[in-house]
Amino acid sequence: MGAKIYVIDPDKCTECVGHYDQPTCVAVCPIDCVKPDPNRRETEDVLYEKFVEMHFDTSV
Repeated sequence: MGAKIYVIDPDKCTECVGHYDQPTCVAVCPIDCVKPDPNRRETEDVLYEKFVEMHFDTSV
C-alpha cells in the first residue's frame, strides 16, 4: 500500500517473543501479507534464544 516496502529479516525476527504476546508486524499490517515461512519453523524456545542473543551480553 504505497511506495514503502518492508522486508522481515528472518535471522533477526523473534516473532516478538521476549517483547509482546503476539507478533506486532501482523497486528499493524494494513493488509494480510505477513505469512509464516513453512520452510522456517522455529519453536518459542528458539525464538527466545534469538531474542536473548540480540539484546543481552551473554559473554559475561
